[in-house]
Amino acid sequence: MKYKIIGETLPAVVLEMQQGEQVFTESGGMSWMDPCFKMETSTRGGAMKALKRSFSGNSLFLTTYSCGGPSGKIAFAASFPGNIRAIKLEAGQSIICAKTAFLAAEHSVDFSIYFKKSFKTGIFGGAGFVLQKLTGPGIVFLELSGSTVEYTLEPGQVMNVDQGHVALFQESVHFDVTQVKGAKNVLFSGEGLFFATLTGPGRVVLQTMPISKLAEALSPYLAVNNGSN
Repeated sequence: MKYKIIGETLPAVVLEMQQGEQVFTESGGMSWMDPCFKMETSTRGGAMKALKRSFSGNSLFLTTYSCGGPSGKIAFAASFPGNIRAIKLEAGQSIICAKTAFLAAEHSVDFSIYFKKSFKTGIFGGAGFVLQKLTGPGIVFLELSGSTVEYTLEPGQVMNVDQGHVALFQESVHFDVTQVKGAKNVLFSGEGLFFATLTGPGRVVLQTMPISKLAEALSPYLAVNNGSN
């Protein structure tokens, strides 16, 4: 399978696939394709996996596209301003990413929801702390909000991150929640009650404009337009 990422602010990835090769995405994720592709929509992994995805705000169903001709092209476009990143995972290798990040992946990749085994995280983390886990082998395509910046954390090195800015991190990075200290900070800082805490070792990718903050920035203008109708 070959691929090419096109566009800048609102990019797309175009895959050139050979007969028998397969790729999957969430429902409604495909943008355009050659007529040789066949579609099959399923829960992919059974009812429990599908329910976990739906409870976290992801699609209940996933659609697999199989190339039925000698070759064919299929494209997946980003749904918000940002960039698309391709990551090749080896067998058993996993990455953890934001719940809005998954765009498409080779058929061999396992897609699941990442649940932090922490009562504090589950109760207080909120929707921004629901993450996705992608396990190889295979290539995954992620759509990330705004621009991205990478850090490599040393063992024991800690980084506190506003929850929406976490794009992805290696499985070796420990993820948890830290409460904002100080009553005035909680009430007036605008940072919310909790930070995502990432502890090395491992690579971390952050995104500069989470889709939630973009929506928040646009909401006053949308409210004005709705009020004028």
